[in-house]
Amino acid sequence: MRAIDGADAQHDDSSNQIVPSVSIMQVGNVYFCRANTRSPNNHNGSLLSSSAHQNQPSSRSNESLETDSSIPTTHGFNAADVDSYGHVRDDIHSAGRYLRYAPSTESLLAQLENKRHRNHARIAAMATVPTANEYNKYDKEFHSSITINNSTSVSNDTLVGLPSDSRGETAAGYRYPSWSLTSAPCSAEEIQHMFVHLTNTFGFQLHSMQNMYDHLMVMLDSRASRMSPLSALQSLHAEYIGGPIANYRQWYFAAQQQGIQGDGNDENQDNSNPEKNLKEAWESAMENLSNTERVQQLGLWLLIWGEASNLRFCPEALCFIFKCASDAYDPNTKTVASEGEFLNRVIQPLYDFIHNQSYKADGKKRERDHDDIIGYDDINQLFWTKEGISRLKLEDKRKLMEIPEEERYFFLREVRWDKGFTKTFKEKRSWMHLAVNFTRVWIIHVVAFWYYISANGSALYLSEDKEEAENELPVQLSIVALGGGVATLIVLLACLVEYIYVPLTWNGAGMLLRRLTFLVPIFLLNTCPSIYCLYFDRTSGIATAVSVIQLLISIATSLFFTIVPQSQLFVERSKQQDKYKAQAYKTFTANFPHLKRMDRATSMGLWICVFGCKLLESYFFLALSFKDPVTVMARMQIENCNDAIFGSSLCSYMPFVALVLMIIMDLVLFFLDTYLWYVVWNTVFSVARSFYLGISIWTPWRNMYSRLPKRIYAKMLAVSELEMQCKPRVLCSQIWNAFIIAMYRDHLLSPDHVAKLLYQQVPDISNKQQTSLEEPTFFVAQEDIAYETEYYPQQSEAERRMRFFAQSLTTPMPEPLPVPSMPTFTVIVPHYSEKVLLTLREIIREEDQNTRITLLEYLKRLHPFEWENFVKDTKVLADESVDIPLNRGGDLSTYEEGKSVTDSERTRVHKDTDDLPFYCVGFKSSAPEYTLRTRIWASLRTQTLYRTVTGFMNYDKAIKLLYRIEQPDLFTNEKKADHDLDQMANRKFRLVLAMQRYADFNKEEKETVEILFKAYPNLQIAYLEKIANNNDNGDDKKKQQQDTYYSVLIDGHCPILADGTRSPKYRIRLPGNPILGDGKSDNQNHALIFYRGEYLQLIDANQDNYLEECLKIRNVLAEFEQKTYRSNISPYRSSSVPSGGPVAIVGAREYIFSENIGVLGDIAAGKEQTFGTLSQRIMATIGGRLHYGHPDFLNGVFMTTRGGVSKAQKGLHLNEDIYAGMNAFERGGRIKHVEYYQCGKGRDLGMGSILNFVTKIGTGMGEQMLSREYYYIGTQLPLDRFLTFYYAHPGFHINNIFIMLSVQLFMVVTLVVGALAMPATLCEFNPDAPEDAPLEPDGCYNLVPVFDWLRRVVISIFVIFAISFLPLFLQELNERGFLRAIVRLAKQLMSFSPFFEIFVTQCYADSILSNLSYGGARYIATGRGFATSRIPFSQLFARFADSSTYFGARSFLMLLFGCMVIWMPHLIYFSVTVLALVLSPFIFNPHQFALVDFLVDYREYLRWLSRGNGTSHSSSWIGYCRFKRTKITGVKRKSSKVNHAQPRAKLTVVFFTEIILPVCMAAICTIAYLFVHSITPDDERPKSSVLIRVVALSMGPIGLNAAVLGGLVGFSILIGPLASLCCKVKFGSSVAVIAHTWSIICFIVFFQLLYFLESWRFDRTLLGVVAVAAVQRAIIKTITVLLTREFNQGESNQAWWTGRWYRQGLGWHALSQPLREYICKIVEMTLFPTDFFLAHYILFILFLVCLIPGSDKWHSFMLFWLRPSKQVGKHVYSHAQKQRRKRIAVQYGLLLVIVCVLLLAILIIPAVLGPHLNFLKHLSLPLL
Repeated sequence: MRAIDGADAQHDDSSNQIVPSVSIMQVGNVYFCRANTRSPNNHNGSLLSSSAHQNQPSSRSNESLETDSSIPTTHGFNAADVDSYGHVRDDIHSAGRYLRYAPSTESLLAQLENKRHRNHARIAAMATVPTANEYNKYDKEFHSSITINNSTSVSNDTLVGLPSDSRGETAAGYRYPSWSLTSAPCSAEEIQHMFVHLTNTFGFQLHSMQNMYDHLMVMLDSRASRMSPLSALQSLHAEYIGGPIANYRQWYFAAQQQGIQGDGNDENQDNSNPEKNLKEAWESAMENLSNTERVQQLGLWLLIWGEASNLRFCPEALCFIFKCASDAYDPNTKTVASEGEFLNRVIQPLYDFIHNQSYKADGKKRERDHDDIIGYDDINQLFWTKEGISRLKLEDKRKLMEIPEEERYFFLREVRWDKGFTKTFKEKRSWMHLAVNFTRVWIIHVVAFWYYISANGSALYLSEDKEEAENELPVQLSIVALGGGVATLIVLLACLVEYIYVPLTWNGAGMLLRRLTFLVPIFLLNTCPSIYCLYFDRTSGIATAVSVIQLLISIATSLFFTIVPQSQLFVERSKQQDKYKAQAYKTFTANFPHLKRMDRATSMGLWICVFGCKLLESYFFLALSFKDPVTVMARMQIENCNDAIFGSSLCSYMPFVALVLMIIMDLVLFFLDTYLWYVVWNTVFSVARSFYLGISIWTPWRNMYSRLPKRIYAKMLAVSELEMQCKPRVLCSQIWNAFIIAMYRDHLLSPDHVAKLLYQQVPDISNKQQTSLEEPTFFVAQEDIAYETEYYPQQSEAERRMRFFAQSLTTPMPEPLPVPSMPTFTVIVPHYSEKVLLTLREIIREEDQNTRITLLEYLKRLHPFEWENFVKDTKVLADESVDIPLNRGGDLSTYEEGKSVTDSERTRVHKDTDDLPFYCVGFKSSAPEYTLRTRIWASLRTQTLYRTVTGFMNYDKAIKLLYRIEQPDLFTNEKKADHDLDQMANRKFRLVLAMQRYADFNKEEKETVEILFKAYPNLQIAYLEKIANNNDNGDDKKKQQQDTYYSVLIDGHCPILADGTRSPKYRIRLPGNPILGDGKSDNQNHALIFYRGEYLQLIDANQDNYLEECLKIRNVLAEFEQKTYRSNISPYRSSSVPSGGPVAIVGAREYIFSENIGVLGDIAAGKEQTFGTLSQRIMATIGGRLHYGHPDFLNGVFMTTRGGVSKAQKGLHLNEDIYAGMNAFERGGRIKHVEYYQCGKGRDLGMGSILNFVTKIGTGMGEQMLSREYYYIGTQLPLDRFLTFYYAHPGFHINNIFIMLSVQLFMVVTLVVGALAMPATLCEFNPDAPEDAPLEPDGCYNLVPVFDWLRRVVISIFVIFAISFLPLFLQELNERGFLRAIVRLAKQLMSFSPFFEIFVTQCYADSILSNLSYGGARYIATGRGFATSRIPFSQLFARFADSSTYFGARSFLMLLFGCMVIWMPHLIYFSVTVLALVLSPFIFNPHQFALVDFLVDYREYLRWLSRGNGTSHSSSWIGYCRFKRTKITGVKRKSSKVNHAQPRAKLTVVFFTEIILPVCMAAICTIAYLFVHSITPDDERPKSSVLIRVVALSMGPIGLNAAVLGGLVGFSILIGPLASLCCKVKFGSSVAVIAHTWSIICFIVFFQLLYFLESWRFDRTLLGVVAVAAVQRAIIKTITVLLTREFNQGESNQAWWTGRWYRQGLGWHALSQPLREYICKIVEMTLFPTDFFLAHYILFILFLVCLIPGSDKWHSFMLFWLRPSKQVGKHVYSHAQKQRRKRIAVQYGLLLVIVCVLLLAILIIPAVLGPHLNFLKHLSLPLL
């Protein structure tokens, strides 16, 4: 603590006279006013009593903040209520994120005082008193109070008395002060004795008991701080065990556990409602429990939960175990069980079952998909119903439920769990999940589309005679009415498919039969009238009546199936048991929270607007405009069509094929249209709500900055509980000044800025004996253009933080509780391998040879202002280290013109010193205090754990600051002040790092962790400790079984042992390795037992937080609506449940702090703004928000009693966080969203890492679609909430699939329509001609309506892509203004962000499609660094070729053909789309267009093509091919050396995507090609079918490649073994080069042959290439599906080329593998030319850009948004390296030019010379 005396307080040393003075006391970063009376013998003052301010008004009116410009003096002292720069006078120990390595207080004051330009009084600083560290003493004493000496159990006899301190306080009273009152129903000692007795009875672990005892006491203390201790105990027991929202109570009634019986003679009982009687009896029993019994039940539950390990994911299983243990517990027993008996008896068998489902005994993963694994949810669902529990049998085949209740617990070890558990939902990998889960979406769109198209497509079914067609109204109505039959068919299909996933039990079969009984008649009722109207009576009045009735029935049927959830269709539960089972499933899967009336109206209004606009617009734009194309195609009759095989059938079927494709295209657009209107209206509703909340800058009534001080006082301080000690202006000044100084400490502001922003003390002009507190002009200047003062750097982080702070306080916020009454909460940060703190090597050395700049240099260019402040700060610190002492008592008024006397002395000392090292690396000396500062500065601007921890430890500072401001009268003892603040902060806040790998950290990593511990001793780290088997017997199975795992907790107070490790605070044995899933969820789960308090905040290791946001924590926690409990209402009664249900999750905004780091960072930030803020704002209102992991706050009791904070089945729960949200949503938990709080968040910044993130999200969504959560929500939610859920979550990804499907369909339709138009004569279009005008010229085909329709399709797809920018633009417009919105949008468009959006959409779609087909979802470490390294071309090509490049190339060929035949300007947009799909990976690759690097990269690409054939190579073309193939074939189990080998895709899953679709595409392209050649003059008959040509050109290269390979393999077998003696690796590579060269030549020959056969017409040749490529693709994919598994290391590939089939580790496979490899090599040789030519065409385009002067500079400007002067320079090479690179560039540049010229020549020369080669015209070939 430091006291700073005012200048007017003088002390006379010559006498003992006491002179009054005023000083500012500081504790940490907090200052408050106090009166001093000092004497020579007494330097301690006392705080003013509250009576000293009795004349001050107690009202917290906003007017007082503005009108009170001076602060009156009371009781005869001169007031100086707050010091201008008090907040910088903190101890070096708390100097912020730079630890102890920050300049001293005096140096900072000197900089600030220089900027004040006023002559203030002298300031003298007194020495500081070190902060007390008594908490650690009490913590050690507590843990030593219960000890075990060579014993395996704890008894009451070993319990020693709790220690006391010198003041007589017990440790419990210190740790849990609110509970340790005389009114507490049970003392801490009594609760401790209960825990000891429970531990002895059941055999819990000692450390687990200590941990759970502290867990319970902290929670009781947290609640007792705002309510009576009795209410705290009752409410906590009600939430855990007995209340209406307690999961245990809900399970008790759902599973029919008959333990509470009502009195049948009670007159008040309702005998007609036994369930009500049972619940009333339960409530009475709970109310009659003694407090001891409540504590015992809470203790037993927590002890079971604390040791349950992975079983915590099964909440109802824990409920069952708790009931068994509770029934068996006898409080009077003296039995002492051995330590660990509960773990061994109960948890271990269940864990072993879970482990064995996915892993073998040796730790390798079983090759099982989700539908073959009995996972956590399957285990949990067994305990939902009485029937499920009754299936449990013992080893002697007795049923467990036949055992008396009080004995069941002791038989749990004998239960045959493997016989009881079964699959309750089969997560089969199938597209049909979408049909079941989203049935109503398909009904809405398909049925509406049927109504629209059938009404406008009358040409398909009415008579061609117009007069007759006008009388066929019944036919038209009847056809339209078939929409009801379509709806019934969809429901019927969904019902049949549903029972593929839900195991068909006897009851399930009855339900299915009942549904079919209703659905079949409904289908007949909707369809049979059409038979009458179509075939028996098409025109009469009776037919009209029948069709009208049919249409009404159809509409009613469609509406019924749309509105009613599928689970509620035709349900009748006559049996009581069925009712109980249904109630159980409703409790755990459909107990959705109710919306408020206004929120429900908003929800329904949103969807009325969406579908109102959608149906109206779709009718006119899509359906009505489709009428003419349908009519034209339906009535088109093509003549002169002849083929040797198909005859004239092509003429009949070609228009039909085109029409079917057009209808499918229109249907896809119909789906996309809905999402477009959803985005529009969701954005409108969200923006409207932002106006309602006041968050928009366009809100006219808010005065964001001028009213900020009032809002700080009214919304951030506990005004209702605040006893006036200082003026409101003074209180606000302390918060504001702390905020400003915090940014100053982070180098976001300069001293000049700080001086203008702080509240300052100035002498009162009217009364010199008084001082007034001057408000900074900032608050007024922001809204008055007359002020020209700069308060912060423009568009800086400081501006953003101040703007959001002011903006956030305009929104409604709950009233905060006083700090002592606020709930306790914990922040949990999972950590695996993320960087903790950057090393010096990492920041001052280049990452690799492809990196042009060091990380530090890059950060300096991104943050020049902050680096300049840091350097100045460092120079001050360096100046302090010189021997010239600082004039600590000097008069700061002597500073003139920014320079002091001391500065002059320093200048003379350092006049010859060069400051360049400071500006280069931030330090001149290698001393740790300087290098660490630079490391910290860089780490705080990257995505490191250090940034996360230091950011969220601001909660500690915020709590202290608020406590110090609101309770100044409590700190009468200066020595005790720091101690009390630390105690309060530690009571209310914990930060736990779930650092899974801590025990395996290397020395460097552990040193960085120790830095954190030294800075924050209360920081806690939970990690896994593995005690390996010491037996070297080689028995892997035995070793695996004997490995022991522990959950360990340490903090900075734990003593360091001799081996460098810390003595653990808790060490709890686990049943086995807890990491059974993808890692993160298991890591969170094992650390969850160490959380404290009532609430959790889940944070990722790449986030940040800020002091001003942490100050709002009390408001955020108040959102849980659990401030107090009404004493007049029992917490066990239903009336105690909050309106709408309990709040389970409170979500918050995220700010992506990488938004200004180039276009990719800005796009990522924009996505978060639109989804995490704009979308969630309205989603939370209408009940559609879920849990997304961070930075959400969770209700600890609610979530931990319902399965935890995530789910953890490997693969299935890849996106683990959202499952916790769905679980809470299904079980009645409300999910809210707040606008006034936000955390920082890092995002991936490079092309590769962003696409890894997209892949992870996409594959995770694919897994979600398989999950039971989607099934429960999709089949049970009401319509409006179902639509909200669908479009906010899976709908986004399905929309991406539809977008890319629309692109592909458009290309196919363009191809087919072009084929139709190519040989035909097109009609002339006359817009003035009447409808019945004859077509001109004669015999023409009217395709003009079709072309018009194609134009509308292009416009539709363009609008769908363009609308994706609307939410970001409106969000930016709403919160930052029109200019910022326009600038940001312009920057993104100029940076080719539309290219990236198209590319990302394709990657999303591909990742979902791949996952649903092949599986393989896994956690991908996306990488969180800066994208400054150039990625080689070969890596980018291999990474994105299969997902995007091939698709783009195929689309390009189709589009090129369409442009040549039916050119229209609208096709330019699709040209951009195709280029984006092909070129995006290279466009967004740093320094892609640096010419020398590009040419060196070309050499690497050629090497990539050729290597990997003689020996294995990690980066090669053959490795890329094998990787693609193994997604389907899988890897041989025994050949895999890793635990998680790629499994084989199931044939039933890939059959459609890998065989049916490619075959259909080949058929369509071939039909189009055949049709073009079938149009011949009447007198010309074709000699042979063109189909023979297609087959020959498709199979010819394959056959020739097979022949060449046959010769080469014989050559390799004969020569290879001999050549290996001299050539070794080169022989295999040489043979491969020969084979691949042949394949290229063969490809060219066949292309030229096709060119020749088409008479050198490029358009027809192009169509032929498309057809041949489609046929070859279908053949290759079919062959791949039929192949056997692949060897993991490529042994067979090397054996093939080298001829050495021996010593390859093939075993007996050496006999069968050559044939398989022969087939693989045929496929590879067919693929190689495609990759070779495609890559070279891409390289040619990129090469042309490289030749443009300055292209690399402008490309970097586009990518990084750095001015050319600040861009990264060229890589520094030695002279020899430069010469070598130049030589390589010249050589390979010439080679690239030659290859590109040859590629162009292949296309151009035949077209020019071919027509003049007359001798070729007389050749007679069969293919002609």
